[in-house]
Amino acid sequence: MVIPIRDENPTRRKPVVTLVLIALNLAVYFGIQLPKESTPSNLIQGVSEADEFTYRYAAIPCELAKGHPLDVDQFVSQQCSPAVRTNGAVGQQEVFPNKNVWLAVLFSMFMHGSILHVLGNMLFLWIFGNNVEDRLGPVVYVLFYLFAGVAAMAAHVAFNLDSTVPTLGASGAIAGVMGAYIVWWPRARVTSIIPILFFFGFVELPAAVVLGIWFVLQFFTNPNEGVAWVAHVGGFATGAALAYALHNVFPPTFPDATRTRPLWRRRTGPDDDDWDPGFGGGYRGRL
Repeated sequence: MVIPIRDENPTRRKPVVTLVLIALNLAVYFGIQLPKESTPSNLIQGVSEADEFTYRYAAIPCELAKGHPLDVDQFVSQQCSPAVRTNGAVGQQEVFPNKNVWLAVLFSMFMHGSILHVLGNMLFLWIFGNNVEDRLGPVVYVLFYLFAGVAAMAAHVAFNLDSTVPTLGASGAIAGVMGAYIVWWPRARVTSIIPILFFFGFVELPAAVVLGIWFVLQFFTNPNEGVAWVAHVGGFATGAALAYALHNVFPPTFPDATRTRPLWRRRTGPDDDDWDPGFGGGYRGRL
């Protein structure tokens, strides 16, 4: 496992959109989802308000495949096509009849399943998102991010048509950002943590190695962990394909940023105007 903590890749401006996306994700989880964890639902017996919120707003493959929200029988049995259905109108009633299953795809990109889930996603978004935003510009970056997220969800649904489990997280959209990064800056240095037994080693690796390892590991995900790894692969592939197609449309802001500077030539003193060695993610500027 390789855990990136920062990169050395300069940008022209502060990543406003990336910061807004991070703020929205954190606000939804810590401001809405987490406080509901310990409160029982008034609508559905035996579940928390957090679970109710998830089923009400998050994307569910079965709902997207059928084009309508889960009904009572599907929710109770947790099967898209229950073997036995209730005789009567109650079982056929939708649990959340006002739910827009298509808009739920967007909502899911800002919902997460745990503290580690949201913090891990935001770390990756901060490290790799600022450069992609800088190259595409804020408007195109938003469209790119959302498109990658939708494509990731489509990939997940295609392989899980009968699943009634809500799909949460910005992972698919962020995977798209990572796919673009590996195409545009494969040799940019990324400082990473590598756990070795009970110790942690800090190493500088090319982005192609860090992101390549992450991508390959998706295919070895334990199916019982509940990780939507197909969404990760779909988002990553989408982002990489878009970056390749847009390579000449959005030229690099710093043409030499893809070159890995040898360690013995690295400068981190006050006269270094090319690389920011701090945690600022590569923002080229001083206050």
